[in-house]
Amino acid sequence: MPEKDLVIKEKIENSGLFDFPAFYSYAHSWFINEQYGVVEEKYSERVSGNKRDLVIEWKATKKFSDYFKVEIAVKFEIGEMTEVEAEIDGKTKKMNKGKVVVEIKAVLVKDHESKWESSWSSRFFRDIYNKYIIPTRVFAMNNKAEDDVKKFKEEIKAFLELSGRR
Repeated sequence: MPEKDLVIKEKIENSGLFDFPAFYSYAHSWFINEQYGVVEEKYSERVSGNKRDLVIEWKATKKFSDYFKVEIAVKFEIGEMTEVEAEIDGKTKKMNKGKVVVEIKAVLVKDHESKWESSWSSRFFRDIYNKYIIPTRVFAMNNKAEDDVKKFKEEIKAFLELSGRR
């Protein structure tokens, strides 16, 4: 079984105007541009009147080597989203209004292909390998994963702030 270590957890909260289809597309494109594979694990929608509540969960994965892989779990919660019309640059455009909460969690997976799981002795050597031979590589991989999460968070935050203030 691969070893999984939590690297970082981040959260964004934003209330106001935003363009949901553009927001969704932008977030997905960010992961594709960074060479992550993205799987939508959950999409649930609850409608009451003209308001919608959405919960969307993604798992983005990227292999850094035969030994290291990063899994980023993203959970979007959009509450009381309504469709409104807003004037942007002198033109009326359909936008969305509501509360957006984005939770991001990165996990570093070591020995993701379970090559060192065949016997107790190989697991023992894997532990020695992790603790004494490659701790600087583990540290570097943790930093890469943390940097990716922070970049994604800042990009999403900037997108929400820009689309809501136009």
